[in-house]
Amino acid sequence: MNAFLHDLEWRGLLHQSTSDLLGAHLDGGVRSAYVGYDPTADSLTIGNLVSIIMLARWQRAGHRPVALMGGGTGLIGDPSGKSAERPLLTAEQVAANVDSIRPIFERILDFSGATSNAAEMVDNIDWLGRIGYIELLRDIGKHFSVNVMMQKESVSARLNEREQGISYTEFSYQVLQAYDFLHLYRTRGVTVQMGGSDQYGNIVAGIDLVRRLERLEDGDRTIGAETFGLTTPLVTKSDGGKFGKSESGAIWLTPARTSPYRFHQFWLNAADADVANYLRWFTFLEREEIEALDEATRERPQERAAQKRLADEVTTLVHGAGEADAAVKAAAALFSGEVRGLEPAALGAIAEDLGAVEFSRARLVGDDAATVGGILLELKLAASRREIREFIGNGAVRLNGDPISEDRPLTAADVLEGGFTLLRRGRKNWAAIRWVD
Repeated sequence: MNAFLHDLEWRGLLHQSTSDLLGAHLDGGVRSAYVGYDPTADSLTIGNLVSIIMLARWQRAGHRPVALMGGGTGLIGDPSGKSAERPLLTAEQVAANVDSIRPIFERILDFSGATSNAAEMVDNIDWLGRIGYIELLRDIGKHFSVNVMMQKESVSARLNEREQGISYTEFSYQVLQAYDFLHLYRTRGVTVQMGGSDQYGNIVAGIDLVRRLERLEDGDRTIGAETFGLTTPLVTKSDGGKFGKSESGAIWLTPARTSPYRFHQFWLNAADADVANYLRWFTFLEREEIEALDEATRERPQERAAQKRLADEVTTLVHGAGEADAAVKAAAALFSGEVRGLEPAALGAIAEDLGAVEFSRARLVGDDAATVGGILLELKLAASRREIREFIGNGAVRLNGDPISEDRPLTAADVLEGGFTLLRRGRKNWAAIRWVD
């Protein structure tokens, strides 16, 4: 088996292939593959991370990755996995989303000219925006069977939903995606499309369109050009829960949406039953190290060695080594209580993760200034005045890491750089205040 495909198989990332000849095709030279992304938001979530890393694995195997931004298809909306129509975005919104998403790929893929297989990012609005409607129907649409299109799972499911149905707009999405494959084959020699298992039907449609319209001489006969598809399984958690969400919402791949600290914490909190798979899917660690970490999880789960390695690796990949190191230091400070030395950005990330409550700075002055005890009640770190006295008397309350020996008013000196105050009761019960003018 081809080395690239063999590695995917071991990692559990090889779900479907459209041809048994794919391995031989890859062994025949440098190949180009693409994955498409519809920019329906100004960032991508970790649900997209497997496919981005797949492009990076492709590049590390010596092939050329192409990241396709759906500036055109994003105006239409992919019905796959959706029970209702997507809200339509304006062209300006989609273009802005494409610009915001670009740095994610620049962190993970190598776009420099220093390599012969440098990654490339393209936007399908550049060709879909130029094709005429009559041209599309005449030259492309006639190669699609409506009977086949209606059998596609995402379409048939919506057709059976009388309240929702499916619009002609979203029904036509698979025609546009197939045309993307044809265009990339013609202009960049792309012969492989990769994606999640829910994209298999769209990928096959593109392969069929290329075969119909691109003819090659094979001796004394003419045959259709051969292209290939490869899909990965949809990522799920071992308990059946939805992957990619925390208690505070989706985990995004840009720091403006999800801080590197919270991103690191998500992976650090991976369940023992999931961490080995996550190491296979989301890191480039070698088999021997992953298997050793898997064994450590079984024998010494309390050490959480696999989770720490996973969190460090993925955070470094997505946000860089500096942010990963800062996230580790922030977590260590939160564990030890020594939070005063943290940078404002790290304090802000911790406060966000703790669900910081906004208080007016006016509550730091005057006779009615907030007290430690009153704050404990407001932040639900204590349930009564009796508990306040008990917790403070036992030395269980810390303010910004400092022990509190008596109930007292808070002052401006209790506000850390960046405008935050952190309180802890006991070892694990933290709360945060964001002071606002």
